[in-house]
Amino acid sequence: MNFGVEIPFVHHLGFELVLFEGGHSQIDYLPKPEHLNSFSVTHGGALMTLLDVVMAVAARSVRQDMGVVTIEMKTSFMQPARGKLSGKGRLMHGTATLAFTEGTVYDEDGKACAHATGTFKYVKRLAVGSKEVTPLNTGISTD
Repeated sequence: MNFGVEIPFVHHLGFELVLFEGGHSQIDYLPKPEHLNSFSVTHGGALMTLLDVVMAVAARSVRQDMGVVTIEMKTSFMQPARGKLSGKGRLMHGTATLAFTEGTVYDEDGKACAHATGTFKYVKRLAVGSKEVTPLNTGISTD
């Protein structure tokens, strides 16, 4: 299963899309040694990325012709995340322009490690031109 768009950072982390439909998403993730912190558990930044992506995918699952950009997210870390992880996202409410979501990361024992809520803005996908991003060619308006 693919994300419908190429996301180099997601590819680098090794995220595996498992579910992408009806306002729900699941992404499995086996952190590599370079994704751990000094306590040998998954770095909070990697967990926040997983939560951001799993919530965005849940939002996009009902409007696959649109992209989304993160407007805000709040994350709570509940316990260390070890081993293979599974992020599950849910679209809680959607409007014509906004998606209100939540996501949880579970460890391989099914225990919740981190939880987030997020707001995303739906944006039209534009033709991809230059691979270099500058203020003039991002093609994304958050107005």
